[in-house]
Amino acid sequence: MNRPLIVIFTAIVLDAVGIGLIFPILPSLLQEVTHTQNVAPYIGAMTALYAVMQFIFAPVLGALSDRLGRRPVLLISLAGAAVNYLFLAFASNIGMLLIGRAIAGLTSANISVAMAYITDISPEDKRARRFGLFNAMFGIGFIIGPVLGGVLGDAWIRLPFIAAAVLNACNLLVAFFILPESRTPTREKLDLSALNPLRPLRWVFSMKSVLPIVFIFFIFSATGEAYGTCWALWGSDTFHWNGLWIGLSLGTFGVCQTLAQAFLPGPAVKLLGERAAILTGVAGTCVALIAMAFATQSWMIFAIMPVFALGGIGVPALQSLATRQVDESRQGQFQGVLASAVSLASIVAPLAFSSVYFIFRQEWPGAIWLSVVVVYAIGVPLVLGLRLKQPAAAL
Repeated sequence: MNRPLIVIFTAIVLDAVGIGLIFPILPSLLQEVTHTQNVAPYIGAMTALYAVMQFIFAPVLGALSDRLGRRPVLLISLAGAAVNYLFLAFASNIGMLLIGRAIAGLTSANISVAMAYITDISPEDKRARRFGLFNAMFGIGFIIGPVLGGVLGDAWIRLPFIAAAVLNACNLLVAFFILPESRTPTREKLDLSALNPLRPLRWVFSMKSVLPIVFIFFIFSATGEAYGTCWALWGSDTFHWNGLWIGLSLGTFGVCQTLAQAFLPGPAVKLLGERAAILTGVAGTCVALIAMAFATQSWMIFAIMPVFALGGIGVPALQSLATRQVDESRQGQFQGVLASAVSLASIVAPLAFSSVYFIFRQEWPGAIWLSVVVVYAIGVPLVLGLRLKQPAAAL
């Protein structure tokens, strides 16, 4: 493997580690900073702020990477990540925490620009394998992150953020001295209208045939936000988990999801078809969520992880089905719309789920998982009602 790929893959691992590292210890950090036990609204606000900044600035950084080159944008992104963790490590008030997350969201172009970099330096016959490694690196980072955050956070609540800042700073230095530019920057004038994050949504409302699939993506993406927003709080409130146990539970969840998405979607779609595979994934997830809502002992959560992993077959099947809704000439545009739907879900859902958790926290923390089941239930009729048209008919 060449050195640029090693640098890129290392950046992706660190990015995923940083995302996962925060989940187990963010509630404790917020309790320390805000001097209150009811931190669910703060977690929702911080998660939503990150998503808002990402939604607004990802198109800007993507366009700048085409115009100025991949390398400077990646360097800015790595520097922004290091600064974000320093803000979190030394924050003495909620304002500093919010500024840190805003900086992280603003510079969070690592993944999209890294994928563009891999495309630039990879011949077509090697791209599939390298993108597979890309996804594997992200999965590995997301498994390591929660466990590392839990272990270091139990020693000192600020230590995981300092470690993340140091790791990102080291990766920034390596990238600065080793990573070459992957493309010749263009000299074309930047089209400012292309930077409007709401622009892709205008097209989807003119194509009513694709609205259901976009709404399904929005719903499924929204449900995923519940875990990052509420898992640590729920584990602490229900089972009195410390950082280590929260990290282990999230790491186990990540392992099961990674294995399921690596090995199950292909056979499931071949055996059941796309629609049935999606519904099977939803059913497995909902059974696990109901069990979590009523669980009284920690071992129950680990026992249901294999059932939870069935949800991993749903999203790949949905992505496969989505590509059949429009013809090849509009695939890029359609994928942009789906990305916008995912971003909007990342803004709205954390605020909604954190509010629901705040309402039920004292009486029944597990009720949050039943609210996720309700959201899934809204999407089931839409999946059942999808017309699997040929691409030409979708237009």
